[in-house]
Amino acid sequence: MADPFGMNEDEPCLQYERFVFMNTLSVWNPLREMDGIQRRWASLLDNNHSLFRRGNLVPDDENITVSEWAPLVDIAEDDKEYLIKAELPEVQKDDVKVTVENGTLTIRGERKAEKEAKGRKFHRIERYYGCFERNFTIPDDADGTNVKAEFKDGVLRVHLAKSEQARPKQIEIKVS
Repeated sequence: MADPFGMNEDEPCLQYERFVFMNTLSVWNPLREMDGIQRRWASLLDNNHSLFRRGNLVPDDENITVSEWAPLVDIAEDDKEYLIKAELPEVQKDDVKVTVENGTLTIRGERKAEKEAKGRKFHRIERYYGCFERNFTIPDDADGTNVKAEFKDGVLRVHLAKSEQARPKQIEIKVS
């Protein structure tokens, strides 16, 4: 068979070896490696294979739970309040609790998995289900006793009022 470079197969050819080597190189993508690391960690912390399950490395009187997912939040601020908006699609209002304790605002709840109905099977499940918890340190200028929450269209809005001392005040200037 004829060599594409016109070389004899018995003679070593640096150019031919370089051609073969260059064709085996691939583009390195660091995000692909991070994705692999994330998948390995997720499988390590998976409820079915977790090292932290009761009975493995943890004594029976302790229970370590790892959240499967955490809702995404936006935090905004104006002169009167902080507003935390959390995306909670397919979570029922009764499955969400908002608490304030020791300078920490906590949003916790559960998104329940759909049950497989008879005659219907899932081919892929990519969304996370289960319990979640998000904790936020209350800023010094906020009033932890004046918190209001509303839930509409899968979005939880938590209003954290600023304290009266922190609100900007207009001072009238007198002419003397």
